Amino acid sequence: MRRITSITLGLALTTGLAARGESADQLWSKKVQPLFDLHCVKCHGPLEQKSGLELDRTEAVLKGGDEGLVVVPGDATKSRLVRYLAPDADPHMPPKKQLSEADRAAVAEWVIALKSAPAASAAAPAKAPRPAKKYETLTAAIDGWIAEGWAERGIQPSAPATDPVWCRRVYLDLAGRIPTAQELAEFLAAPADTRRAALVDRLLSAPEYAVRMRELWDVFLMGRPKRDSHEDRRRQNGWWSFLETAFRENRPWDETVRALLIGRPSRPEDKGASWFLYERRNEHQQIAEAVAPVVYGTKIDCAQCHDHPLTREIKQAHYWGLVAAFNRSKNVDGGSEVGESAIGGFINFTNLKKESQPAVVLLLNGRKVDEVRPAADQKESDSDALYVDPKAKAKVPKQSRREAFAEAATRDNPLLARAFVNRMWAALIGRGVVHPADEMNGRNPPSHPELLDALATGFAADHHDIRHLLRAILLSRVYGLSGGVTVPDAFASAPERPLTAEQIARSWCVALGRPTDQDSLRRAVVQALPDVLPRDYNATFQQAQFLANSPAFAEILKPVEGGAIRRIASLPDPEERVRQTFLAVYGRTPDAEELRASVSLLKPKGNPPADAAAGVSDLFWALLTSAEFLTLP
Repeated sequence: MRRITSITLGLALTTGLAARGESADQLWSKKVQPLFDLHCVKCHGPLEQKSGLELDRTEAVLKGGDEGLVVVPGDATKSRLVRYLAPDADPHMPPKKQLSEADRAAVAEWVIALKSAPAASAAAPAKAPRPAKKYETLTAAIDGWIAEGWAERGIQPSAPATDPVWCRRVYLDLAGRIPTAQELAEFLAAPADTRRAALVDRLLSAPEYAVRMRELWDVFLMGRPKRDSHEDRRRQNGWWSFLETAFRENRPWDETVRALLIGRPSRPEDKGASWFLYERRNEHQQIAEAVAPVVYGTKIDCAQCHDHPLTREIKQAHYWGLVAAFNRSKNVDGGSEVGESAIGGFINFTNLKKESQPAVVLLLNGRKVDEVRPAADQKESDSDALYVDPKAKAKVPKQSRREAFAEAATRDNPLLARAFVNRMWAALIGRGVVHPADEMNGRNPPSHPELLDALATGFAADHHDIRHLLRAILLSRVYGLSGGVTVPDAFASAPERPLTAEQIARSWCVALGRPTDQDSLRRAVVQALPDVLPRDYNATFQQAQFLANSPAFAEILKPVEGGAIRRIASLPDPEERVRQTFLAVYGRTPDAEELRASVSLLKPKGNPPADAAAGVSDLFWALLTSAEFLTLP
């Protein structure tokens, strides 16, 4: 009775939820598959199928196992998969664990929703793609596919963002800072029908754009430096300059990636590219794990010891093939060059069945770099004849495995374009078309497949033109929405994206009327707020402590000649001081309640001139550490 009661209570909940319109496919991808991945797939998935049952794909669940069907579509009470999850079930699943009531309800909800799913879903062929459509521009394609998604799901998108909000957003995304009051005024004074396109074009050509893109891609490619000395080495060895030059000159993305994979700067524009490999200090597995999200769009770390436990297309051979692509490489002492041997580097890997297999350079897209592997009893012989210049400090083999992989990974590899457009969509919109942005694989289907195809094919056809791609996204309807609608993968509103450390430091300086090149402040904020595109943002106590007690932040809050605090403190009217502070920080005026509370903060408590500056400084601190300031609008 307790088991039946538990299921009945769950059904009462899930029936109401299913009535809200979530399809079986949506329930599977959002709730059930992540649940099974965590608790069930280890024993019922690609690596092991106890009782002949697989729970990693809908079609496999519906097929059942050795003992027959485990799901009756539409009837959770008759589905063994649901019954075995009850607290007192015998047998009980998962063994030695207990799912929560909410988790059990989610499984029951999915089973109920299967009743109204198309009959073909039981056999699980892929959903037929929509008919191909032609759009005049990439921006039109973005707007078209997103609008179709809203219509299918019955979602009403948020209203368009106001021009001041949109202006602030695009400055943060392209310049890495908020606009000055003058820049905002100039934008609002421009013709309404062309002002947005004109601002995007201007910012994409500005020096700040290259710096902002370098800040993002330095972290995407290398991770946050753990110490100042690591950051200094990237700067001193040309890595930052390499990235900034690539974005400033709008170098095709495939060329940029090829340069950093080969790591042999033979042209001025490639100087510094070798640091991508060099910083990893001959750790070839680390190199492979860093390369995979760039050229494939997904991490492959989980395939080191066995085929990927969740994603069937990622094999152990892909992991070790990528390691093999770089295991002839070795750092040259006294610089940042990475040499490469012409021989050796032939390794084997062992799977879970203790079977040894040769590691060949096999790409995730199916391509293979062909090599003649020496026989087991054959000893290779190194010689000067195998190198372009045998006397060079960093030797370059005539047959370079690293270069062969770089060519295969950046020419006719559609995954390269998909990885880049999805990452930039996530950076500008707040969430990837595939989420998480660096896990584009079978476990994470795109929310808008046709949109991802349009972005990737358009980017590749346009010779990997980064500015053209960004312009299309920035001028789209979805980028220009206000906040409000809370369906993350529908892109029906603008999410509140946390600012990066560099955006925060630079924007503090703009608001306070201080020079933006405050490097000690930037370094301090980077150490306190290191995340860039976090999967789930959670503020920490240490971050709060930094905002309250940072000496670097306190330093720029001091009233100085020519700064905003001294200028505003000189105004005789407290209400005007408040209005000017809000304009400097938020680009807007305060509402009535904000005005009242802020004026009370500015009431003089001692010597009026000195107290005025102290009060304005306190108000700046309160606004500059607020959620409204620390997130993109």
